Amino acid sequence: MSSIIRVENVCKTFVDEKSKSSNEVLQNINFEIEENEFVVIFGPGQSGKTTLMNIIAGLETATSGEVYIKDKLVTSAGPDRAMVFQNILLFPWLTVRDNVEYSMKVRGFDKEEMHREAQKYLDLVGLQGFEDAFPVKISGGMKQRVGIARAYCAKPDVMLMDEPFGALDAQTRYLMQEEVIRIRNQEKRTIIFVTNNIEEALYLADRIIVVTECPSKVMEAIKIDLPRPRDYVSEEFLRLRKEISAMTNRAR
Repeated sequence: MSSIIRVENVCKTFVDEKSKSSNEVLQNINFEIEENEFVVIFGPGQSGKTTLMNIIAGLETATSGEVYIKDKLVTSAGPDRAMVFQNILLFPWLTVRDNVEYSMKVRGFDKEEMHREAQKYLDLVGLQGFEDAFPVKISGGMKQRVGIARAYCAKPDVMLMDEPFGALDAQTRYLMQEEVIRIRNQEKRTIIFVTNNIEEALYLADRIIVVTECPSKVMEAIKIDLPRPRDYVSEEFLRLRKEISAMTNRAR
């Protein structure tokens, strides 16, 4: 396996132009991610994880440091990355199918190819029969499925998922975690997934990058060798949960 993402010495400080006050959010962040690896960035809320994801996505600029995707410096958003947000931003005037097709439409794909590819990913996420529904008529979990299908349909090298299940109820959240693993097994992609939920991190990750509170720094990268499907109450799962919890508590 080879490195597809390199985050090198990334720092981010927000400056309030009016008061001239500053807020350091990210401090010297360094890590690499291998191709097709599922990496979870885990840390407390308000620790700069979303800011880091936005920098990797090219939606925000680092104060210093660089991010490389396949050895190419990230300077803006690009088709090699797709992002799934916590609050899925679907176009309410478009159907489920049209939302999934949107990225292909703006890139000039012909209609037949758009329909074929969109249907492939709608089937993959289990939305058969809902192609013509509008977002207002579907549940929160189904909206997240639309967002995931739309992201995969863009054919990115890297999937960025920023707490995508944080707004869902517990039962739907567990279901979506299982779905993400099922989809990932069928459609290999490099995935970076942000969460502040330790069970979610352990259930999903090949490797967990643990970060501190602001200003956020990388504490440790932990490889998770648990077999899949994972058992939330297995001895090894609970041991790792205790170990990572203790680690994050020390950093507060």
